[in-house]
Amino acid sequence: MGFLKTFFSRLFGSSAGVRELPSGSVTVDQSGSIVTSTVSSTFPSVILRQVGQDVVTLFREARAAQIPMNQVSLQFGSLLITARELRGGAVIFLFPQTAVPQNLNEPRNESRNESRL
Repeated sequence: MGFLKTFFSRLFGSSAGVRELPSGSVTVDQSGSIVTSTVSSTFPSVILRQVGQDVVTLFREARAAQIPMNQVSLQFGSLLITARELRGGAVIFLFPQTAVPQNLNEPRNESRNESRL
């Protein structure tokens, strides 16, 4: 529980405010340093670095406690975080969730837009 508390306090800060949720992926090495990132450069890299370090620490502590964990998923409000271990490092996926899920494979109902004769 301490991991989540520190993680989300670093992600959202102690003060209330509106911030765009990150979207993309981050790859970190064994020390938690960012190797590659597809997250927008407008999102603070300090927060991404801290997320990477926390995820690597989580996997390291699970390995030390002999808990077989190679993937972890966290959902907090509208943000889904999925991380997978990669030989000491990790790849982290950040997905903002929408309030109304949309199925992109579903065809649109065009009959509403057609004019009646």
